Amino acid sequence: MKIESPCTDLCAFDPRKKWCVGCGRTLEEIKAWKKLTPFRRQALSNDLKHRMKWIEKNDAAKFIS
Repeated sequence: MKIESPCTDLCAFDPRKKWCVGCGRTLEEIKAWKKLTPFRRQALSNDLKHRMKWIEKNDAAKFIS
């Protein structure tokens, strides 16, 4: 099963958590995405759901310039 990239083409980073407010990944996770196994991609995708809720709760709009 292929897991598509969670990228939304909205690249702006929360300075506190270092997460992209578009997809929830860190810069390191973005760079590593293509090399991750399907299992690790799925695990990261599950974690991103929680991160995005945190970002939404903490007003992602203020991080976008």
